[in-house]
Amino acid sequence: MTALTSTLQTFFTSYLTGQKAASHHTIASYRDTWRLLLQYVHQHKHVRPDQADFSDLDAEMIISFLSHLEEVRGNSPVTRNARLAGIHAVFAYASYDQIQHADLIARVLAIAPKRTARPDICYLTDPEVNALLAAPDATRWVGRRDRLIISTLVVTGLRVSELTGTCWPEVQLEQPSYLRCHGKGRKDRTTPLPPPLVQALRSWRGEVADADGPVFTGQGSNRAITTSAVTKRLAAHAKTAQTGCPTLHGKSVTPHVLRHTCAMRMLASGIDAATISLWLGHESLDSIASYLHADLAIKQRALDRTAPLATETGRYKPTGDLLAFLEGL
Repeated sequence: MTALTSTLQTFFTSYLTGQKAASHHTIASYRDTWRLLLQYVHQHKHVRPDQADFSDLDAEMIISFLSHLEEVRGNSPVTRNARLAGIHAVFAYASYDQIQHADLIARVLAIAPKRTARPDICYLTDPEVNALLAAPDATRWVGRRDRLIISTLVVTGLRVSELTGTCWPEVQLEQPSYLRCHGKGRKDRTTPLPPPLVQALRSWRGEVADADGPVFTGQGSNRAITTSAVTKRLAAHAKTAQTGCPTLHGKSVTPHVLRHTCAMRMLASGIDAATISLWLGHESLDSIASYLHADLAIKQRALDRTAPLATETGRYKPTGDLLAFLEGL
């Protein structure tokens, strides 16, 4: 067994799972990163994954692998940086034990993440939300489920994994009405529910087979609907809604876009950034900056409150006294 093999096994079993108690999303991300990296090393150095060692993973090889992700696999810089974080985590863990590879490890840890542009967030306007809600066929069980999914995402701002993981015991339909979810970073939060959504959930509860199971299930199943199924259903309904709402053309309607829509609706209602961040379960207040940046109404109000500079009209005429001009600056 090579030093890399033993390090990877103790990293995932003893450190990441036992000591850090990392979420399964983090573990899966790091696992996939190292699976791809070891396969890449096997293809380029003809070294079997279980025989690879730290000497096969120098900084040049890591940089080549990161370039491969973007140029061949078509990954975005964000994904590239996520893969690099998984590599850094293992090398940082190994730096305490693999002293003989200290220089190689230091060079790998010195590889910097790529700077990425942050585009404006995409969200739906109220007419677009109404058109999307009208798209599902309410005469069918699937249509009623999809309409309630859309309404729940827009009102609560849940992440799609939080929505699909919600079960009926976590939904309180009596006063005070709320929904509890287990969010990102293993943080639980409670979201109040408005009366129209409560009434819709009460009606929906009578249409599901398991009163203690998932709120949203697949058709003819007691299992929770998958996140990919929610994404596909939204895309289908968005295509239908384009007929009556042309502004939806060119917009990618995903569960996260509806989460953005919830935040923008709250922001337009005058709710402060701290409350919105708490409502959405953000790690810090910095996450709300993208919503502030995307809201043109806020920028317009700031512009309206800015008094114009007091300037004199006419063209500037030099006086000829250069020193006096410089002293007056």
